[in-house]
Amino acid sequence: MQLTFWGVRGSIPTPGADTRAWGGNSSCLEVRHADWPPLVLDCGTGARGLGFKLVAEHHRELDLLFTHLHMDHVFGFPFFVPIYTPGYQVRVGVPAFSDDEAREKLARYLNGVYHPTRIRELPAEVRFRALRSGRTIQAGRFVVEPISLTHPGGSLGYRIEAAGVRVGYITDTAPFVPPGEGVMAGKAPPRAEQRIIDFLRGCDLVVYDTMYTRAEYLEKMTWGHSYPEYAVSLCEAAAVQHLVLFHHLPDATDADLDERQEQWARHTPLRVTLAREGDTLDLGGQ
Repeated sequence: MQLTFWGVRGSIPTPGADTRAWGGNSSCLEVRHADWPPLVLDCGTGARGLGFKLVAEHHRELDLLFTHLHMDHVFGFPFFVPIYTPGYQVRVGVPAFSDDEAREKLARYLNGVYHPTRIRELPAEVRFRALRSGRTIQAGRFVVEPISLTHPGGSLGYRIEAAGVRVGYITDTAPFVPPGEGVMAGKAPPRAEQRIIDFLRGCDLVVYDTMYTRAEYLEKMTWGHSYPEYAVSLCEAAAVQHLVLFHHLPDATDADLDERQEQWARHTPLRVTLAREGDTLDLGGQ
């Protein structure tokens, strides 16, 4: 399995000289295995470049899963070339209670007002399906289980499995317990925290929202984002092999992220790295 980061920034894209090294596009990941059709996670501004790559390949189908529909995760959808490609099958998964609601949620963006295209006018074969926490789905040949997270308006995280490799994608979410409680405080995890630990248990890699520092989180506890120390404590409790810090703060410069990378580079036993736009991680699997 291979995982490529097309967008790693949270809240708003931040192109410019100060973000060139780590990337300024908002959330978008590409998951591949062997010659399977691709799986795309979120459709932030990084999806534009990914779309051009995908339509140049031989596949004419893909699955796209949204964690939620805050704008930084949707910016790229109206500019995602596969949805304008006749004969291309795009299966879109959206947190919703019904397939009709899933379609309607995205139709609010492609309605002729916020973007010139209306969703009913898309040339590709675009199908929508509802995603619910705890209901495992087949996304192409990938097996995906959603889990509800802690974010204003709601969000889903995903565990993706293929050929014996397991990846967790956990964004956007605040910690599952108040400060001073749970595994980070050296205490037994409450039910909500134990649930996410069990969900991530044994993952080969976890991509986790760590937008804030701990001090920033304590100032913005209701904003629905986390920080590295908390993600590390969860992943160590779940025996994860590799944690990737993700959904970088818009204000974080390349120098800030260089410093964060250096801070965590020697952490053991859990390997901790930062998501960098353009990087591809090869996780193996047959």
